[in-house]
Amino acid sequence: MAGTDRTKKSEATVAPGPAVILVAPQLGENIGTAARAMLNFGLSDLRLVRPRDGWPNERANAAASGADLVIERARLFDTTAEAIADLDYVVATTARSRDMVKPVLTPETAARQMRQAFADGGQAGLLFGPERTGLENDDVAVADAIMMVPVNPAFASLNLAQCVLLMAYEWFKAGDDTVGERIEYLQTRPAKKEELIGFFEHLEGELDRFGFLKPLEKRPSMVRNLRNMFQRAKLTEQEVRTLRGVVAALTRRHPKGEGTPK
Repeated sequence: MAGTDRTKKSEATVAPGPAVILVAPQLGENIGTAARAMLNFGLSDLRLVRPRDGWPNERANAAASGADLVIERARLFDTTAEAIADLDYVVATTARSRDMVKPVLTPETAARQMRQAFADGGQAGLLFGPERTGLENDDVAVADAIMMVPVNPAFASLNLAQCVLLMAYEWFKAGDDTVGERIEYLQTRPAKKEELIGFFEHLEGELDRFGFLKPLEKRPSMVRNLRNMFQRAKLTEQEVRTLRGVVAALTRRHPKGEGTPK
């Protein structure tokens, strides 16, 4: 599994989260891929209501691709009511409108509402229906809200694992504090201002020597433009050393006053 850190125990990456209730799932492979999607985002409470091909299911194990924790903990129920009995807030996922007066949420809003349920000391769950038909109206009726994914209306169908993945991601994102952008420094660090200024002075000195920073009255603005350009690059310490080496290599064969290299 690409990207998996095998030095970390699965249990350490699982925190309290919403139960994922699959009502009458058809294929073991779909259960397995849903379990994999759950564990990608730290969910482990899988509940199965009348799986068509029975349970346990070897195909589910194979399709889970290492999400054994979820498969092993999966619980079996005869009815949806039994599967959600201990929950305080339940969201039913559907691709079509229902003739019911219920809040209709986006995935992002549904995740926030479930987070709030946990913050209030309760538990939450997500209801998913069979792959071909979706949830029955009777299943939707026992939910607190409906979640509909804003997708292409001409092709709105998501497979089971896709829908579970989307909601698990939104749940995880709602409690995640990862910064939107970062730079990973490998065996280096951001350049200090002292190092940047040393590079600027080195470059400007050579440009003066070869007559680039002319006419004299334009030199200050040209220097500022060069410095701003390199500042935007957010250079590392290694990159500054490399650039200084480039400048030195390009100029060392040309004694002072010899002119611009050809």
